[in-house]
Amino acid sequence: MAHRRLSDELQRFFFEEEREPQVKLADILGLAGERIWGFLFVIISLPSALPVPAPGYSTPFGIVIFLLAVQLVVGSEQPWLPQRVRNYKLELEQAQRIVKKAIPWLRRIEAVARPRLDYVCASRPGRIVIGAIIALMSLSMMIAIPGTNTLPAIGVFVTGFGLLEEDGAISLAGLVLCVIGVSLSISILVAIVWGGSNLVDLVKEWIGNL
Repeated sequence: MAHRRLSDELQRFFFEEEREPQVKLADILGLAGERIWGFLFVIISLPSALPVPAPGYSTPFGIVIFLLAVQLVVGSEQPWLPQRVRNYKLELEQAQRIVKKAIPWLRRIEAVARPRLDYVCASRPGRIVIGAIIALMSLSMMIAIPGTNTLPAIGVFVTGFGLLEEDGAISLAGLVLCVIGVSLSISILVAIVWGGSNLVDLVKEWIGNL
């Protein structure tokens, strides 16, 4: 039996059913069923991947994504999350704003998604590569510098969506975005370090002239 689309599940959960003012991450994860790996990467990267203000999410969610990616690399059958993370509460209104923005994008991807290139998502080597690259992206997400988390989060989101839909082509597209994202993050960090070094040299020269 075909599974319900993620966009439909999120629409029902957040907008068609009564909810408390806060929702637990564990309740959202209950929507995943057997698609848990891809679902986790999609949901946890979502706040950082969208052009919606979601302050404070990138670093803690980056840590969670890193934890999941390592488990994928070592071949865990089912993901494990600390109870504290599972009990993490999100403000319903903020979550609804994020999901409302995400649903149209999800539906666009769902329209072209289909099972293909299964060796990318289902094979052991494929999952090791996916997990390793997502782990690198999560490190970039943790850096509290503008420009170092959005594109990596988008890469994780698209890659995770490919896992969710068993679509290796979408996961490969996500990995390309990840490579671009890490290149951008490295460029930003180098620019900051280089700029900082130049500033230190200027200060030393100024002091020397005095």
